[in-house]
Amino acid sequence: MATRAVLQAFERYQKERVAFVTAVAEMAKSPQNIEALQQAGAMALLRPLLLDHVPSIQQSAALAIGRLANYSDDLAEAVVQNEILPQLVYSLAEQNRFYKKAAGYCLRAVAKHSPELAQAVIDSGALDSLVTCLEEFDPGVKEAATWCLGYIAGHNTELAQQVVDAGAVPLLVLCVQEPELSLKRVAASALSDIAKHTPELAQVLVDAGAVSYLAPLLVNQDAKLKRQVCSALGQIAKHSVDLAEVVVEAEVFPKCLTCLKYPDEFVRKHAATLVREVVKHTPELAQLVVANGGVGALVEYCGESTGNNRLPAVMALGYIAAFSETLALAVIAEKGLAPLCAAVAEETEDHLRAAAAWSLGQVGRHTPDHAKAVADTGVLLSLVGMESAPGSSEDLATKCRRALKSVVAKLTALPALDALVHQALPEGIMRMVLEQVGKVLANDPAGRSQFVHSGGLAAVQQMAEAPDSKLKEAVDIINSCYPEEVVRYYSPSYSQQLLQKLEAMAVNS
Repeated sequence: MATRAVLQAFERYQKERVAFVTAVAEMAKSPQNIEALQQAGAMALLRPLLLDHVPSIQQSAALAIGRLANYSDDLAEAVVQNEILPQLVYSLAEQNRFYKKAAGYCLRAVAKHSPELAQAVIDSGALDSLVTCLEEFDPGVKEAATWCLGYIAGHNTELAQQVVDAGAVPLLVLCVQEPELSLKRVAASALSDIAKHTPELAQVLVDAGAVSYLAPLLVNQDAKLKRQVCSALGQIAKHSVDLAEVVVEAEVFPKCLTCLKYPDEFVRKHAATLVREVVKHTPELAQLVVANGGVGALVEYCGESTGNNRLPAVMALGYIAAFSETLALAVIAEKGLAPLCAAVAEETEDHLRAAAAWSLGQVGRHTPDHAKAVADTGVLLSLVGMESAPGSSEDLATKCRRALKSVVAKLTALPALDALVHQALPEGIMRMVLEQVGKVLANDPAGRSQFVHSGGLAAVQQMAEAPDSKLKEAVDIINSCYPEEVVRYYSPSYSQQLLQKLEAMAVNS
């Protein structure tokens, strides 16, 4: 009887433990319950259950701790301080696949918050166990380990290097080849997190054959996978010409360009980022993208997107246009100026408008025809306004000023310059405009008369008369293109001089 009573008591105790840990795991799903669980000391109560002899209790305890740690860095720090990590790492090697998935999730929840917590996970000896999990048969275990390794590597170069040194990369490349979509996604994401830091880390991925397995996945119809593949290829390509060429040689074009029309907005953004990271390196790579219809696809995407989603396309168009007259002309011919001007007018974030201003400057800086195409959009006055606006960031003001200088320096269309002369521009920009007007008038006899009839010459004379004006030198160059009588006639003091002569004649008579 005594034995039976003990067994019954033990069963009741076991059921209570199961009920407790299951309830905590369920409660931890909801953020509004986290504070109450924390105040109740749930972490300390769960820790002994990781060593419970019942596997389901162990798994639920690890899952509950993971959900708590996932909520905030304070709770993740509590996991470290309570010395839970070594037990989780031990369980990765010794327990069943269900527990391994829960332990991997818990380690990931701790590592994601900061480099310090990720380093704590490494210091607990997790890397070797996580890499071993990548060789497990169960795809869920592989996925949990891969996710954790990606979070660790994503923080900084040092942590990513430790992941690489542990031998994770070849196994992650194998995970990309697995049939399970979720595993492919997480593996591609982890490779992206490794590659983003340095050219050396990206080269490790290339040496492991990652690009040749990632590139064909661009045509996969799963949106989440396409996002991660585009991201990983972009992170590899961004570092150097050689790495970008490896990506291109894997025949990512025109596959990548079709992703710019994919319904999922993040697929489109990551695809545009990949294009940007390729075209920025050399004229040859930019020409390759243009030849595959890349400019038209970028222009269409840039016109349809807004905010930060628009940024990579804006910059890609600028990089393409920067290399040569021909490539800049391709941007103009594909009606690329319209979405760039729209970005200047519509966006509210300074870094977005600065990128659009920079790209417009790259298009217009080549020849008078390029400059005229930019000026004809009417965007120059918008650039002037942003450059002088009190609320503009230093970067935005600098980008606008440089874009104006690049375009105006090549602008020979007198009507476009004349339109600027009649505006109330900051003195530095007006001097730049007047200097260009002087250069144009010196070589355009017909334009001199046009400038007079439009009122430009009269406006210029008024600027020279202003007190403390720094424009006099530029005005003198313009005046040197006209007879002295014409200049005198349009000067603000000419009417006063005529009146003085009349008064003198009346006195003499």
